[in-house]
Amino acid sequence: MARPEHFRKCLTRLLGEGASPESPLASLRRGSHDTMTYCLDKKSPIAQSQSRLLQLLGKVLPCITRPIVLKWSTTQVLGVTEQLDAGVRYLDLRVAHMPEGSENNLHFVHMVYSTALVEDTLTEISEWLESHPQEVVILACRDFDGLTDNLHEYLVACINNIFGDMLCPRGEVPTLNQLWTRGQQVILSYEEASVVSRHRELWPGIPYWWGDQVKPQELIHYLEHMKRCGRPGGLFVAGINLTENLTYILAHPSESLEKMTLPNLPYLRAWVREQCPGPGVRCTNIIAGDFIGADTFVSDVIRLNDKLLRC
Repeated sequence: MARPEHFRKCLTRLLGEGASPESPLASLRRGSHDTMTYCLDKKSPIAQSQSRLLQLLGKVLPCITRPIVLKWSTTQVLGVTEQLDAGVRYLDLRVAHMPEGSENNLHFVHMVYSTALVEDTLTEISEWLESHPQEVVILACRDFDGLTDNLHEYLVACINNIFGDMLCPRGEVPTLNQLWTRGQQVILSYEEASVVSRHRELWPGIPYWWGDQVKPQELIHYLEHMKRCGRPGGLFVAGINLTENLTYILAHPSESLEKMTLPNLPYLRAWVREQCPGPGVRCTNIIAGDFIGADTFVSDVIRLNDKLLRC
């Protein structure tokens, strides 16, 4: 979703003075949690990172185990281009290599593997950015289930080949004006320090505040506690995504993550609307949620940035 024109003009004017707080560090970015779960493979084996018992059940009782795992693993229903069109600018990309997959075919993962390939998805994002030259995205590559050193280097080579000069090299978090001037549209965080140290185009992993809570009240309590502790020194994500546990699943056999989440979105959205962008110790930076498009989450986050213009 493009920023309103009057807002863009105000930002440009502020950025031109070199003193605007409107940078990825100060402004609020809207993100999707587990971005690629809209295309999880119904026939996929259970991921290697899961417990041996769950992997065994997936092999012995696939007709029972896989549908249950799938409905509790799916956090998004919109495709990646649809999420970008909706206004998402932080993408949570959990990368993995399937044991049975071909040597260089990388997938996404959240308990099970995706049908989409990483290289194809990055190309899709690149094509969207080419048609939206003033938009900037933060791509967070994480997990790396099953990746060897060679596969890490293969992935970085794909990233460079696909995005090229769109990549913003590691350094001080730039203002949007600096990014626009340089033609850079991608900040790519990579949650593997040894790989980051070898590639200047990669940024360190971005901290994600994950509450691991079923109840929205407990999740908000966790996020407020993290705010009181003070924000990290750079980019960070506040996750408003609820998380099931085994007790909840057993007590609600007919439910899914979507059915658990949707009724609680108004409560979570109320917390989002209270947040403040900016570099202050209790300000939020990136807010990521599940089921983008199901409510007004993205537009709520966008409107919060109006507060920067009133500072």
